[in-house]
Amino acid sequence: MTDLKSLLMPVSRFVKEMDLTDSAKAEAELNKKFPAASEEIGQIKKLAEDALAAGTICNRGETGMKFSRVVKPQDDAGGCSIDAVFMENSSGPVHTHTKGEVCLCIPKSGAPKFEGRGDTWIVMRAGSRHVPTVQGGAMLIIYWWPEGAVAWN
Repeated sequence: MTDLKSLLMPVSRFVKEMDLTDSAKAEAELNKKFPAASEEIGQIKKLAEDALAAGTICNRGETGMKFSRVVKPQDDAGGCSIDAVFMENSSGPVHTHTKGEVCLCIPKSGAPKFEGRGDTWIVMRAGSRHVPTVQGGAMLIIYWWPEGAVAWN
């Protein structure tokens, strides 16, 4: 998992500098800097999928929704918590992104959609609240919370 963590650090440094109050602008910036079809993101996806298969990430929770912490904020180059969740036709607990959330969505089976979208970057703006839901299949999501900031409500 060390290799996965090191590959996530450039994204973390970028997230730290982003304005997460404008989701559309932040997503455009991410897609320009880290295109989903790029070799760099391809490596992240492969190592994340390998870690999922090995049980080193997404090893807590129940069938349909398994999750884990990948990097603690104090250990991250951008001061983010980096977490992973594997969801299959399920919903998670409602929460508020007090400083925003940046998600890298990795479809695994079927035609899964998270927030109505598939294989893409999704930014939840600072202050947004939702019930995370994946429908139509299974998806691995790697997500960054600046400073680990989230409110469970």
